[in-house]
Amino acid sequence: MATAGRINRGTVQDTDRLWLAKFLADLLDQRFRIPGTSIRFGFDPIIGLIPGIGDVIANLTGSLILLVAAQLGVPKVVLVRMGINVAINTLIGAIPIFGDVISIWYRSNVRNVALLQRYLGEQSKKAVVGDWLFVVALIVGLLALMAAILFAAVWMFKQLWNIL
Repeated sequence: MATAGRINRGTVQDTDRLWLAKFLADLLDQRFRIPGTSIRFGFDPIIGLIPGIGDVIANLTGSLILLVAAQLGVPKVVLVRMGINVAINTLIGAIPIFGDVISIWYRSNVRNVALLQRYLGEQSKKAVVGDWLFVVALIVGLLALMAAILFAAVWMFKQLWNIL
């Protein structure tokens, strides 16, 4: 599979992983088209309409693209860029309605697949243990961010409930 610091890009497993990343990006960011326009959107902004939990689900699914990138040996700097895209989508998506509209434009998952494909066109090495630890730490950080957003949403609803 890996020889002399290069990924054999022709393996079936790598092709399947890249297909999964593309499928998730399409599903989350551009599966549907608004009739009469060229505007495309996916399930990310739709699921994001569910307060708190919707953004968590959408961003967990989008984080799978990070996992695929790590499996394909993407360098840490590219993983950081991809993680930042997910974090931006998470933060913006937390704003009710407005965040979901911006998510249609931002398309963090499509951006991440573009980064992944750009990287796969270059020579590289397979991921090592340090890369995997980095990805796990990045995903744990993203999960903590999503948990904080969920906690804040629950706290807000509780405060509103007490006022009413």
